[in-house]
Amino acid sequence: MEAPVDAWTQAAAAADRIGVKVVELTGSAELAECSALLQRVWRAEHPAEICSASMLRTYAHSGNYVAGAYRGAALVGASVGFWGRHGEHIHLHSHLAGVERDGHGHGVGQALKFHQRAWTLARGVREVHWTYDPLILRNAYFNLQKLGAEAVEYLPEFYGAMTDGINAGDLTDRILVVWHLDRPRVEPADLQGAVPLVSRAPDGRPQVHAAAEPAGVLSVAVPLDAEQLRSRDRAAALAWRVAVRDALMSRLATGYRIAGMTRDGRYLLERVG
Repeated sequence: MEAPVDAWTQAAAAADRIGVKVVELTGSAELAECSALLQRVWRAEHPAEICSASMLRTYAHSGNYVAGAYRGAALVGASVGFWGRHGEHIHLHSHLAGVERDGHGHGVGQALKFHQRAWTLARGVREVHWTYDPLILRNAYFNLQKLGAEAVEYLPEFYGAMTDGINAGDLTDRILVVWHLDRPRVEPADLQGAVPLVSRAPDGRPQVHAAAEPAGVLSVAVPLDAEQLRSRDRAAALAWRVAVRDALMSRLATGYRIAGMTRDGRYLLERVG
């Protein structure tokens, strides 16, 4: 298990590289600012659709994780988590993480995650769990490739209907990931020559393929910008949702695991064992 002091050093270095400071949030004013940021990120009409300031206050006061990334005096990102249990094992469930729109791709999310990692290890806990929308390419790549989290389960309609500006009108499928904080990343086997189960057709819609069996490595494409597609063409977005769901769930149930995500937006699946 990595010493907490080393994890804190890594977290501080990640924040310093991009000129932010990540701190725990406990005061009423900063928690209200955090709630407002999360509301903007999810384009929610009311803070209760995401997380109200009073709920954040409850989380922080009861020993859970509420942190913010500041650039100068401006809050540019936030992360919220609470303690969970799976069997005998305690983990931190990272419920929310949001970065101001102009901060995407600039390392703020990584700085928040490294702070969360150090905070969790300092409390003797070795795993962080969270869910993400399997169609959001940037999140899938960040979670699976940059952080090295393990995709362990596909959860169809996990939240039911949601009303915020990002999720409203869509099916809330999620992938559950586990970030093993004290293990080196497991590199996948050779994933060249993956047989496509889902690819992008010329019109931007999903093209479903019947993969020949047995196939050691498979690929499942996602749209390049699912959020933009959702607002522009709901039917196409739903077609992607169903195609990706069917492909991933069917293969996870028959001895495959999600081994990673390519930069061009393809889940890679390899047979276990």
